[in-house]
Amino acid sequence: RQMCVRDSYGEDQLRRRVSWALHQIWVVSHSNINQQRGIQEYIEILDRNAFGNYRDLMKEMTLSPAMGNYLDMVRSTRYSPNENYPRELLQLFSIGLYMLNQDGTLMLDNQGNRIPTFDQNKIDHFTKVFTGWSHCNSGNNPACPNAVIGFWNLIDPMYVVFPDNHDQSEKILFDYPNAPNPVIYECFDCATDEARRLYANDSLDKTLDNIFYHPNVGPFIGKLLIQHLVTSNPSPA
Repeated sequence: RQMCVRDSYGEDQLRRRVSWALHQIWVVSHSNINQQRGIQEYIEILDRNAFGNYRDLMKEMTLSPAMGNYLDMVRSTRYSPNENYPRELLQLFSIGLYMLNQDGTLMLDNQGNRIPTFDQNKIDHFTKVFTGWSHCNSGNNPACPNAVIGFWNLIDPMYVVFPDNHDQSEKILFDYPNAPNPVIYECFDCATDEARRLYANDSLDKTLDNIFYHPNVGPFIGKLLIQHLVTSNPSPA
């Protein structure tokens, strides 16, 4: 009841509404998480970024332990890559399946067909980027102050615990006009764990930039937010 009263009469009604709208896009499931605190942290990420930059939300949600459990990023290594998160990141959380005009209408080729935004080969390259992250369960790591021995750390962002698990080969990303980082080059200076960890984090940031500046992000995410905040059937205008 107190929660209902706060949501109805509190000073943060718009933040709650936007956070809920983002929750309809960045979906996780409680059935994959055995600690309530993990879901709480996921909601707090949405709250923090409700009025912020979508690129920041992409980074925080990518490293969210709740999301990592739900879409298997915590288990994805270069020896056993898992495409669930990169596929959903592109398909549901950023650019969608087909190229869009800036008013949200479908972009068509000369034969009147929809133009896919990516194929399986592209997914394979993006999957390489998201390998190597897992729960930060080391109590000696200052990056993970909430680690507790014997429990999965579902509060702190995921961490490259074993840097050798990150794929260090070349990744071919999106190449659109003025695209940042269309290629993540092979790591030629990865002789130490620290160098491999730096490479993994740098590759992640460059990849999120490459996705974020894709011309589909504005109309695709914009339309979803309009549908959840204003009207379910927005016009192109």
